[in-house]
Amino acid sequence: MLERPVDTLEHFEGCLIQHGPSNDRVYLMKLGASDPERVALSLIAKATEKGYSKIFAKVPDSAQEAFLRHGFQVEARIPGFYNGSADAAFLGFYLSYERTREEDRSVLDSLLDLYLKDSTSPPTVLPDGFLLRACSRDDTPRMAQIYSTVFPSYPFPIHDPSYLCETMETHVRYFGIETVGTLIALSSAEMDRDYENVEMTDFATLPEWRGYRLSVHLLRAMEEAMRAERIITAYTIARSSSPGMNLTFARCGYRYGGRMINNTNISGRIESMNVWYRHLGT
Repeated sequence: MLERPVDTLEHFEGCLIQHGPSNDRVYLMKLGASDPERVALSLIAKATEKGYSKIFAKVPDSAQEAFLRHGFQVEARIPGFYNGSADAAFLGFYLSYERTREEDRSVLDSLLDLYLKDSTSPPTVLPDGFLLRACSRDDTPRMAQIYSTVFPSYPFPIHDPSYLCETMETHVRYFGIETVGTLIALSSAEMDRDYENVEMTDFATLPEWRGYRLSVHLLRAMEEAMRAERIITAYTIARSSSPGMNLTFARCGYRYGGRMINNTNISGRIESMNVWYRHLGT
């Protein structure tokens, strides 16, 4: 299997971060109980030392002022992200002017207008000949193959069967659709049980099976499973330039939370990402 560069997960100043040259950034995934002021300064120092061009931080609203004082800016927001009550701010800090520039900004703005205005109803019944089910360890070689086919690059090592097994055993539930006994489409629900939220992510359909709107059925199945897990808030971080995924979430009742500029290395290049969210009790 082709080796691909993967950024590093690391505990830092009491937080959980991901960083590395693949995404050319530091990503503050979990602030925890750490002091926001100290963490903001430490992240800037780390990004500067490593030569990264962006810091992406996901923090509670109660912590955002400390970050804003040091030059971070709010790019997206999710109400009720933490246990259905406290909001989350998705912040960006730029160490390079080039990283702030969206060459396709007008196109992305037009696409967002399309996403927000679309009123098409999503399908409710899976087409004949397809079976939707939860994935298991036995599926991971095939899953890694699908992800490697669909994504030339990805921010996490989903092309590695061992990573899929590890996350499957801890906090991620993977779902797939098969036909004639072969998996052709995938998605995952990455749970944060402490804060009762879940990221609906890792959607991939093999090119020859696109057009059946399989992502809608995967999303609905994950929502049902997450309600059973007592998860309150679901969200996704989708490529701004991808009509398929953005329309899937918009049509399924998700609200737009904002756009993170040049944020993630996915499908071969660093792209801007849209945030969509939904409270699963609604």
